Amino acid sequence: MPTHEPFDLDGRIALVTGASRGIGEAIARTLADHGATVIVSSRRAEGCESVARSIREAGGKAEARACHIGELEQIRATVAAIEAEHGRLDILVNNAAANPYFGPIVDTEPAAFQKTVDVNIRGYFFTSSLGAKLMARHGGGAIVNVASVNGIVPGHWQGIYSITKSAIIGMTRAFARECAPMGVRVNAIAPGATDTKFASALIRSDDEAIRRMTTTHVPMARVAQPNEMSGAVLYLVSPAASYTTGACLVVDGGYLVG
Repeated sequence: MPTHEPFDLDGRIALVTGASRGIGEAIARTLADHGATVIVSSRRAEGCESVARSIREAGGKAEARACHIGELEQIRATVAAIEAEHGRLDILVNNAAANPYFGPIVDTEPAAFQKTVDVNIRGYFFTSSLGAKLMARHGGGAIVNVASVNGIVPGHWQGIYSITKSAIIGMTRAFARECAPMGVRVNAIAPGATDTKFASALIRSDDEAIRRMTTTHVPMARVAQPNEMSGAVLYLVSPAASYTTGACLVVDGGYLVG
């Protein structure tokens, strides 16, 4: 049940994937600001450590752990290390993603298809599976998957990426149904266009038509900043959302209603 401090995460252990920059970094900082010990994770150790160090310098609690969620053995090793070192996992934010191909869906090469599926579906699935079991062993927890509005309305020339993001929304609901009896809540957010390096091919394209495409149908007439996604995640992992599971919270400046 919610406490008098509904967004207090003091004492919680949180793993955020893809947290060395962009939306993941913003989420890691927000969770630390509200008391969580944050495990900053991405493929490259140096990027993780830079963010973790910055959080610690600001008075938060954070550590770095390299993990490529496209590699199942690395996921297993990361979850095992968290249990060995912290004894529990309370929060998991699946944010790491791949989008190696931008172009006509019918021209998608097998390598680009496989990389996108391995990270965005397989990686989320097994990180959630192992994370949920660890949470259940120690009283439960909360998982948030970072999907996309492209999972609801496919993005132009982002076919396989959109397909995987749609799968993440379905995965969220499936895990929510089965994990609720384990004390694990599972939700998702669907960001709209956000000013990150990951989205730079669209937002900072030399092609004016492509740049306009990202905001033309957004009633707020702009792209989001990464920290505008972290409040939604904070809500979903906090005691304030104690009766919320299986939801997908859209954070898109009105794009889907525009």
